[in-house]
Amino acid sequence: MPAFLPPEVLLRGYAAGVFPMAEGRDNPEVFWVDPKRRGVLPLDGFHLSRSLARRMRRGGYRASLNADFEAVLDACADRAETWISAPIRDAYIALHARGHAHSIEIWEEGALAGGVYGVTLGRAFFGESMVSRRTDGSKRALAHLVDHLRRCGYTLFDTQFLTDHLARLGAVEISRAAYRARLATALGGEADITALPLDADPVQVVQRMTQTS
Repeated sequence: MPAFLPPEVLLRGYAAGVFPMAEGRDNPEVFWVDPKRRGVLPLDGFHLSRSLARRMRRGGYRASLNADFEAVLDACADRAETWISAPIRDAYIALHARGHAHSIEIWEEGALAGGVYGVTLGRAFFGESMVSRRTDGSKRALAHLVDHLRRCGYTLFDTQFLTDHLARLGAVEISRAAYRARLATALGGEADITALPLDADPVQVVQRMTQTS
C-alpha cells in the first residue's frame, strides 16, 4: 500500500496486533506484518547477565528518556539494510510528537552509545528497533527500559520477532493467539511512560532487577 501512515492509522494497527514495515530504505510501499509467532520480553523475566550487571555498575554513562528520539531512530536506520524508510521515519516522528512513541538513550562522553525506541498504547510497549554503537549499548538501553516500564505499570513488551540477541536477554516466542490475548489485557488498562522520571542510576536498576529475577 502507499506509504501514508498518520498517527491514528498506526495506533489502530498496533491495537489490532499488526505493525508496518517497508522492504527497504528507498521502497515507497509499506505493508502490515502479523507474525504467526510473536516475540515478547516478559517484564519480570529480563536476563541480566553477570557481565552486563558489572558493566552497568561501573557506570560511566548516562541513560535518558526521550532526550533525542530522532537520533535513536536515525541510528537504528543507519545500516546496510533497513526497513525504516523515509515515510516510516516521518510517521514515527509524528507519533512521538503525539506522545505515543518514545526512546531510551545511552550516552557516553556526550555521544549516543545505544538506544531503543517503540510505541506505547494502554499498558503495552511495542519495541520497534534498537541500536548499539558501543559495547552493550543496546543491552543497557533495554535494561533501563524494562526497569522503567515495570515501575510505570506496563504489562506487555512486544519485540515483534525473536532474535538470538533478544532470546539471550529473556525474550520468548508465543503464538499469535496467545499474543492477541495478552494484547487485549494490556489495552484494557492505562499506563504512562512519563508518569515517573527514568531512574538513570544503573546501580539501583541492577539492584531491582536482581531482586526480582
